[in-house]
Amino acid sequence: MAIVRMKKLRLIALRQQRDALMDRLLRLGCVEIHEPEGMLSDEEAAALLRPERAGLSEARTSQAEMESALRVMERYAPEKKKLLAARPEVAEKDFLDGQALERDMELARQLNDWDGQIRRLAAEQLRLQDEIESLRPWEALDLPLETAGTKSCALALANVPAAVDMESVADAAESATELVQLVLVSQDEQQKCFAVIALKEEMGGVLDAMRTVGCTPVTFPGLTGTARDNMDQRRQKLAEIDVQRRQITDQIAGEKERAASLRLSCDRLATRCAEAEAAEKLRGTDSVVALEGWFPAEDEEKLTAALNGFDCAWEFSDPAEEEYPEVPVKLKNNAVTKPLNMVTEMYSLPAYSGVDPNPLMFPFFILFYGMMMADMGYGILMIIGGLLLKKSRARGMMGYMAGLLLMGGVSTFIFGAVTGGFFGDFLTQVVKLTTGKDFALPSLFTPLDDTLAILIGSMCLGFVHIVTGMAVSFVRKIKAGQVLDAVFEEVTWWVVFAGLGCMFLLHTNIVLYVGIAMVVIGPIITGKGMGKITGIFGSLYNHVTGFFGDILSYSRLMALMLAGSVIAQVFNTLGAIPGNVVIFVVISMIGNALNFALNLLGCYVHDLRLQCLEFFNKFYEDGGKPFRPLDIKTKFVDIVKE
Repeated sequence: MAIVRMKKLRLIALRQQRDALMDRLLRLGCVEIHEPEGMLSDEEAAALLRPERAGLSEARTSQAEMESALRVMERYAPEKKKLLAARPEVAEKDFLDGQALERDMELARQLNDWDGQIRRLAAEQLRLQDEIESLRPWEALDLPLETAGTKSCALALANVPAAVDMESVADAAESATELVQLVLVSQDEQQKCFAVIALKEEMGGVLDAMRTVGCTPVTFPGLTGTARDNMDQRRQKLAEIDVQRRQITDQIAGEKERAASLRLSCDRLATRCAEAEAAEKLRGTDSVVALEGWFPAEDEEKLTAALNGFDCAWEFSDPAEEEYPEVPVKLKNNAVTKPLNMVTEMYSLPAYSGVDPNPLMFPFFILFYGMMMADMGYGILMIIGGLLLKKSRARGMMGYMAGLLLMGGVSTFIFGAVTGGFFGDFLTQVVKLTTGKDFALPSLFTPLDDTLAILIGSMCLGFVHIVTGMAVSFVRKIKAGQVLDAVFEEVTWWVVFAGLGCMFLLHTNIVLYVGIAMVVIGPIITGKGMGKITGIFGSLYNHVTGFFGDILSYSRLMALMLAGSVIAQVFNTLGAIPGNVVIFVVISMIGNALNFALNLLGCYVHDLRLQCLEFFNKFYEDGGKPFRPLDIKTKFVDIVKE
């Protein structure tokens, strides 16, 4: 339960063994690779070493093709997936099978090609449908669309907005010539469509005159035959396209059984991208390649055994103190404290020279969460949710969440038993509705009746929490040789706290006087010049107001416990008003579901705030870089190591 000690790796290997070496490091999964900065800092070496090319661009292209193929499969042949189903397990040897990947890549390209065909057919369908809609107003016109008129007369098609009266259109046309005829073909809510017949030499003037009232000429270049004939032809083409799309869709559905293999290969390609990305951080010449990296000191033996199988030279070294900001951080925790990584990673990893906060934070985080939720019913739901996530072998943040739900659920159940809460006063209302008798679960205290006691208890827990953070800070300062800082920053205020306790309990002020004296002496000893004087007032002001504000923040433990309990009881009371058990259960469950969801997130956020702002600021040094070794990365399967 600490920050894992890291070692630095410097390595030079034969170029011809590069790929085999990277594959071996990938299987080990314990080395984070970066550019050989030490070698590049030497001008002569930097001139010889050139960046490596490992096909990263090609690997990413293949990965994009595979992901696209998976989306095609999900779109046209979706699978029924069980909620929180465990991911399939695959042996490492099978996972790294290159032949299987090639077969899946061929299928992926075929699926993407079929998807392209479907998209082109869909675009053609839209075009044909648009043409049908443009022809629909002229369906009643029993003349070929290419008809231009007779030897002396011209025929034109036009439309006007529906709001324009045809008489005004006719008046406009007749203002150009009296020898004109308008024939209404169709009208709807948007437009009126009509044919215009006039002498050839006068048609231009007629159309110009009609434009003044909103008339627009309509043409169908390239179309022959009547509008109805053209519409029928396009409907026939649409039917043919539908058949083609169904055939292609059936072909995609026929490959449904290989969807699992495609997902596996998608993970293969993600791993190949990670390997290529790491390989391109290497630098080399025509005959050798060089790399640097970090690995956990506990893996030194197995890394040595792996490197012994290659013709290479390597060096292991402990990081120098000036390198600490660059050293990646890996936390080593047991099954109990590991879920707290969700909190630590959300805030910031500790610096390499810092301290792992998880085991220190664990008892307080779980205790505070259960105290704020404080309901047996909610605790049971959290435990069930955690067990379901565990069963699904959730990893990463979801894996951490599973552990937090389990432990937070147990704490919530215990506090619910202490306060007598089961979905608020659900059982009390049920018994009263069914029997008319009063009933209440046994409890040591209740949020509504013992609010002041809970508030005092919350602040006492907060005081313990803060003092624990100060104790961690004290130990770190002593180890770093900062004895005076430890004494006058932490011990001084412990004496003050003890003095206050003695004053109230033992009726003696001597200890308090000693503490105040230490507060005054501290800045005088550690300060310089005027800082000796101003440091006294600064120390008093900052610490007194800081401690008061920090401890007051823990009143949220009482506030959230009270709020959750009251909201649950309000919904239970509303449900009991009609006097019907069924209606009561429905309203109560809806209200408690909302209350549970609100508190599940709200308690986590407030618990997180207490840890990050009140606890961490006493000792925590953040800014650590996460340790990201070259390793097999999967999204759809779990790898069984050989």
